[in-house]
Amino acid sequence: MSAPHTLPSHVRRGKKRIGRGMGSGKGGHTVGRGQKGQKSRERIGVSFFGTKVKKSLLKRIPMLRGKGKLKPHEKPVIIPLRKLDVFRAKARVDRAALVAAGLLKSSEKNVKIVGGGTVNKSLTIALPVSRGVRRLIEAQGGMVEL
Repeated sequence: MSAPHTLPSHVRRGKKRIGRGMGSGKGGHTVGRGQKGQKSRERIGVSFFGTKVKKSLLKRIPMLRGKGKLKPHEKPVIIPLRKLDVFRAKARVDRAALVAAGLLKSSEKNVKIVGGGTVNKSLTIALPVSRGVRRLIEAQGGMVEL
C-alpha cells in the first residue's frame, strides 16, 4: 500500500447520470427536475419563449429599431503614433501612404491612429485620429484633415 502523499490526485469527477435507479445518487421519482411543469416533463429549447409570435425573441428581432446594429462591423486597424516617424516632415499621411510605407496591408480599409509615442515632425494626417493624437500633431505645427 502506498503512502498518502504519493497517491495520484483525483482531478475530475465524472458527471452524475440522473434517472438510472435508486443507487445512482440521483434516481427515483423526480430525479432532480422538481415536481410538475413543462421543464420537468421535457427538454425545451433555449430560444423558446412560449407560443405567441410577438413574445418570441427570434420573431421580434426583425421588428426592432436599429436591427443593423447587431451585424458584425469591421474594427479599425490601430496604428500607434510612433510608427509615423518613417514619414518626412510636411508629408501627407493617408491610407495610400501607409500602404506604401508598409505599415498597412492594401486589403485593410478601416484605419485609426492612436497615441503611443510622440512625433517630432509636422505632418498632415487624412485619417481618423484620437483626441490626444490630434493635440500632439497640432502642437508640432501639423494638421488633421478629418
